[in-house]
Amino acid sequence: MALFKSSEERRIEREMKIRQGLRRIERAIREQNQFVDEFVRNAQKARTIGDDQQYRFIRNSLRKTLTLRKVLERQLLAVKNALVIKRQAEASADFTQAMGLMAGEIGKLFGETDLVKTQADWEKAMVQSQTMEERMAMFLDSVEDIAAQDAELASAESSSDEELDRLITAEADAEQARQVGKLADLRAELDSLKGQREKQK
Repeated sequence: MALFKSSEERRIEREMKIRQGLRRIERAIREQNQFVDEFVRNAQKARTIGDDQQYRFIRNSLRKTLTLRKVLERQLLAVKNALVIKRQAEASADFTQAMGLMAGEIGKLFGETDLVKTQADWEKAMVQSQTMEERMAMFLDSVEDIAAQDAELASAESSSDEELDRLITAEADAEQARQVGKLADLRAELDSLKGQREKQK
């Protein structure tokens, strides 16, 4: 057994003692209910046999038992209410502790944040961005200049419209010839198949 208990261990022990106390009060109330039943039965017997002295004694005992039961019920209710208040206090304490931790973390973040350095870095980034945009614009201008020069050179060396038309027509004629050749091959194959069937007949 450890000599020094943690706060959590002590809290658990307190919870167990409270629960044990609740169970004892509940058991005492059940016992008082049993006593009430017994006193009622005994009073009925005393009345049946006509023993007024015993009847009055039992009636007084019943009164004390009912009073004690009421006291125990009030005690049980008080402990249960105290438990509810304790849980509410724990919830508030947890909230307060969590908020304290968050406030500490937020404070650290703000403490670690150097707004002057951040502003300087931002301004530097903006200058670099402008410089990059200027460089990109210059690069694009040079690309367009090279493309324009290539277009001029190409137009000077390019074929005439008539030459291009002849090339296109020749390509179309060649494609048509290929298609005609394929059709001729297909007809020849069909004729060959027909001839084989006629021989088989």
